[in-house]
Amino acid sequence: MFTGIVQAIGDVVALEPLGLGRRLTVAAPALGLDDVAVGDSIAVNGACMTVIAKTATTFSIDVSAESLARTVGLDRAGPVNLEKALRLGDRLDGHLVSGHVDATGIVRTMAPHGESWTLVVAVPVALAGTVAVKGSLTVDGVSLTVNRVDDARENGHLVGCAAWINLIPHTVAVTTLGRLRVGDRVNLEVDLIARHVARLLEIGAGAGGALAGP
Repeated sequence: MFTGIVQAIGDVVALEPLGLGRRLTVAAPALGLDDVAVGDSIAVNGACMTVIAKTATTFSIDVSAESLARTVGLDRAGPVNLEKALRLGDRLDGHLVSGHVDATGIVRTMAPHGESWTLVVAVPVALAGTVAVKGSLTVDGVSLTVNRVDDARENGHLVGCAAWINLIPHTVAVTTLGRLRVGDRVNLEVDLIARHVARLLEIGAGAGGALAGP
């Protein structure tokens, strides 16, 4: 489990083909790897990855074809947001994050607003029902609060939504979000509870609105 509070920005410095997947080496001197062991989990741009090798300042991960197909930013060199897995008893400063990317969204707006920035992300229809005002949304591994939701409809049918988010200067400074541009794709993970509620409602609708017990 993670919190969505980015602990450091790392840099993907090497990529190796691995069958259908990739082996990535991430330089992360600012993360502090002394307490990281092979087999531990680190969220890389919001995707939970297993450390398969490490040095004093780098770690390596194997990214499967499934992960590559469902995420962005794990198939190329460049900066990535990093967070080590929670320990039992750690402070939960963001929200509960599993590191399982639900889908990718598209940046529609990234513009200064006073001392802050306005980030608007187009969310696909499969996740639209889980995004709520003042709810939590993880973008590239960063725990963020949604300030406004605009539903998108075509012919009366929901086709997605736009999540409006305010980025304070600190968030822009200590994560990769300040590098976002309109049209960029980002990894999205919705609130854990919202995800399960949406699934229960989906099953209930398929069962005629009633969830039958055994």
